Amino acid sequence: MPGRVWLLIVGMVLNVTGSSFLWPVNTIYMVENLDKSLTAAGIVLMLNSGAGILGNLIGGTMFDRFGGYRTILGGVSITFTSSILLIFFHTFYAYAALLFVIGFGMGITFPSMYAMAGTTWKEGGRKAFNAIYIAQNAGVAAGAALGGIAASYSFTLSFVSNAVLSCSFFLLVFFGFKHMDGDRAIASVSGPLKKDTAALFKNPGFQSLLILCAGYLFAWIGYVQWQSSIAAHTQDMGVSVKLYSLLWTINGALIVLGQPLVNPLLKRWIPSVKAQIMVGYVIFVVSFLVIADAADFSGFLAGMIILTVGEMLVWPGIPSIAAELAPPGRAGFYQGVVNSTATAGRMIGPLFGGLIVDVFHIRILFYTLIVFLLFSFVFTQVFDRRTKSNREAAAEMQF
Repeated sequence: MPGRVWLLIVGMVLNVTGSSFLWPVNTIYMVENLDKSLTAAGIVLMLNSGAGILGNLIGGTMFDRFGGYRTILGGVSITFTSSILLIFFHTFYAYAALLFVIGFGMGITFPSMYAMAGTTWKEGGRKAFNAIYIAQNAGVAAGAALGGIAASYSFTLSFVSNAVLSCSFFLLVFFGFKHMDGDRAIASVSGPLKKDTAALFKNPGFQSLLILCAGYLFAWIGYVQWQSSIAAHTQDMGVSVKLYSLLWTINGALIVLGQPLVNPLLKRWIPSVKAQIMVGYVIFVVSFLVIADAADFSGFLAGMIILTVGEMLVWPGIPSIAAELAPPGRAGFYQGVVNSTATAGRMIGPLFGGLIVDVFHIRILFYTLIVFLLFSFVFTQVFDRRTKSNREAAAEMQF
């Protein structure tokens, strides 16, 4: 694995570890410490994710135009500054505003990290995205474990820890990423689609990406409930904040340890990335069926383990397919679309879940999410029909 990819891996670990001190306890902090409703907390998280969507699209476009170094440095500068302010301002409106700005900065950073991994190690194929994905989840495991301990003492300690790690990531980017763009920045501004946005939306590959991302959106609406409605539900079931954070530690640890073991099995038994994603969605359904009847920590633990297996199949596969579909000069934008979709799910999910739970019951939410995942399965099944038909037509013309 190239040294530049290792730098990206370390950077992703620092970035996600810092953010993982915040996101697992955001809902709990707003509901219990700031005395806000689950719906109000959902609105704040929705705005945070909305800023992330904007950041994703801007970040992907900036990557194609200016390169990864300047884009990532800009994103992490925004996040670092906001993280420092979060230490000192704890009112509800200040908290909401700073989460919005942090979401924007993180949104700029993520698609550039994935796009840089793909362009830095092109011959690595899916391995590059798996490496960044594992690094991301190593950060989740470390951050959730330490964040749960920190939050049990003081939420301010969580904010300070987030700021320190954001500073570390900023320094790594400033000194270590400067020469990582290479020829990529020059190549990225070429290509007919760069000058013709209308042609981009007519491109069969981009249309296929949008269909694939529609299913991805439904999956994220379900997944993010673990950070919002299910997080609050665990408190109602008597699960402590420490044990809830432990669930995310287990999630990250399983991915870090399990992904290298799963990859050879997938290569042998399910070589198609598309099939892997579809199997992953089925596993997601099973996980929600399990937690629908969970009454204690062991039930939530079983649901999380099952969810993690599905996650290992789905999450690395989407950016990998996006990289294959992307024409020259659009790698950053395509990864921006993928990250925007995930962020949109994180934006819609908390508010949607909060409303369903407040108006109906959490069991109704689980059943609704299962229906959403069936939509994800169908969209993934059909996303590449347009590109397949075009390839077949081209082959017939050549024949």
